[in-house]
Amino acid sequence: MEKLFREKQMIRTVILLAAGLIFPRPSFCGEHYRIEPGQSAVNFSVKHMVLSTVRGKFTDFSGSLDLEENDLTKSSVTVKINAASIITENTLRDKDLRSPNFLDTEKYPEITFVSRRVVKQNDGYLLVGDLNMHGVSKEVDIPVTYNGRVKDLAGKMRIGFEGHVTINRKEWGITYSKVADNGGLVAANEVTIELDIEAMSMPVKSEDHIDQK
Repeated sequence: MEKLFREKQMIRTVILLAAGLIFPRPSFCGEHYRIEPGQSAVNFSVKHMVLSTVRGKFTDFSGSLDLEENDLTKSSVTVKINAASIITENTLRDKDLRSPNFLDTEKYPEITFVSRRVVKQNDGYLLVGDLNMHGVSKEVDIPVTYNGRVKDLAGKMRIGFEGHVTINRKEWGITYSKVADNGGLVAANEVTIELDIEAMSMPVKSEDHIDQK
C-alpha cells in the first residue's frame, strides 16, 4: 500500500512538472512604478441642482503600475483612495459627502480600482477594471492617454497618464435623491472622474499592490 502511494505521488509530481513546462506561467518583463500623489490628481465633478458644476478631489491616494513599454496592453494598475479625503472647498458639503447620504466613509473607508486588462483603442487605450466603492464592485472602462516617460534629475524614470470616466453613482448604491424646486436633483447621478497620474520607477513592494481576489 505504501509503495502504491509513493508511486501515485511520483506520477502526480511528474504530471505537474510537465504541465509547468508545457504551460509556463506568464512572467512580467516590464517596469514597476509607484504613483506620486504630490504630482498626481484624482478629481471629480457633478452637477448641482442643474445650475452649476461642483468640482472636488481626493487628497489621499496611492497605487502602483506595472508598465510594459513595448506593449502597453500587458500593463496593469492598482489604486487605493482614502474616501474621507474628499474635499470640495465647502466644509458642510464635504461633511455630507462623507456621511451615509453619500460615501459613508466610516463604513466604507476605501475606494479601490484594480485593472483587469488594457485595450488599444484608436490613438489611446481603454483601461478596464473593477471600481470598488461604497461596498459595491463594478467593472468600468476608462479611456486613458499615455503621455510617455522621462528620466528625472535623480535618474529615476517617470511616466504619465491622463484619463476620465463618467459613472452613475446609483450603480454603487449611492442613492441620495433630493429634488430642488426646479425639478432637478440637488446632486446629479452622473459623476465625472478625471485622472492625472505621474508615477516613478522603483522595485516592486507588496504594500504597493492590492490583492486581486
